[in-house]
Amino acid sequence: MLASIATARSLAAADRADTATAGTTAQTLRGTDGGARRDARVLARRPIVLRSVLVSVGVGLLVGVTAGGSLSLLLTRPLRRTAHAAREMGAGRRDVRVAVEGPPEVADVAASLNDLADALQRSEARQRAFLLSVSHELRTPLTAVRGFAESIADGVVTGDDAAQAGRVVLAESLRLERLVHDLLDLARLGAVDFPLDVARVDLGALLDDAATVWRARAATRGVELRVEPAGAALTLRTDAGRLRQVIDGLAENAVRATPAGAPVVLALRAPARSDPAGTVAVLQVRDGGPGLAPADYAVAFEPGVLGERYRVDRPGGVGIGLSLVHGLVRRLGGEIGAGTAPEGGASFTVHLRDASGQPA
Repeated sequence: MLASIATARSLAAADRADTATAGTTAQTLRGTDGGARRDARVLARRPIVLRSVLVSVGVGLLVGVTAGGSLSLLLTRPLRRTAHAAREMGAGRRDVRVAVEGPPEVADVAASLNDLADALQRSEARQRAFLLSVSHELRTPLTAVRGFAESIADGVVTGDDAAQAGRVVLAESLRLERLVHDLLDLARLGAVDFPLDVARVDLGALLDDAATVWRARAATRGVELRVEPAGAALTLRTDAGRLRQVIDGLAENAVRATPAGAPVVLALRAPARSDPAGTVAVLQVRDGGPGLAPADYAVAFEPGVLGERYRVDRPGGVGIGLSLVHGLVRRLGGEIGAGTAPEGGASFTVHLRDASGQPA
């Protein structure tokens, strides 16, 4: 088409030149046949221009259709494969992958779909492991409750033994109740129906209250609980109940993992320059236990991962405590990280910010 336009423009220019020449000649040679010859040449060129335009248009259309068809095949074939793989993933398959080929944009779509499939596969594997871990944790107290209840009902256990059996049943029931509440809180964390009761909270007083409770519990295991206060009043707009839940969750893990004679430390300090922006206060829970392996820090807050990994070496936890703590801290607008404590065990550092009361 461009060629035909160029040809037409060149012929038109020639016609204008002939017209100008013919006009000059007509003025000089009045009465001659110059004008007739010019008209004949113009009429003779018109079929040439028409043929040139038609041929150029035809060639252009042929080239355009061929190029468009080839480009369509080049683009749509990998896109169709990607769409088919996406439908297979939607149907539940996680082993589907597509070849990364075609133009860069199409290849990026295929690579992103493969990354999504890998992430879904890992996530669902962790969910299955977590459910297995929770099932095991639920089954243990249920077995104890059922066994002691049957003994009492059958009259096998009587007198003082019956009272002891009742205490075991009560303790295991409370354990089940706590586990169910943790699971519900973990499921509701990102929902709108998980409101926060935000008010101005004295962090030093809150830490002292928690230390009073956990000092007695730690003493029953021979663990020394220490408190490192901030040295100055620190207040924060947050939900006192949820923040206390964070402290209790970290302290429970620390006391359970720390051997007799080793310390557990509850520390509170003002923010430093190296802390994240917006930090109002920093809370730390450290212990003198066996700590975590370097590879554990990356998965410390994923549900059930550490519980499954340390089921034999450190029994007693299902692995949702740290996940719940992580979710609560994020819901309160803060950040939490894990590291090595000076006491030799694990250290969990919470950077606290003012809470908005809105879902994160």
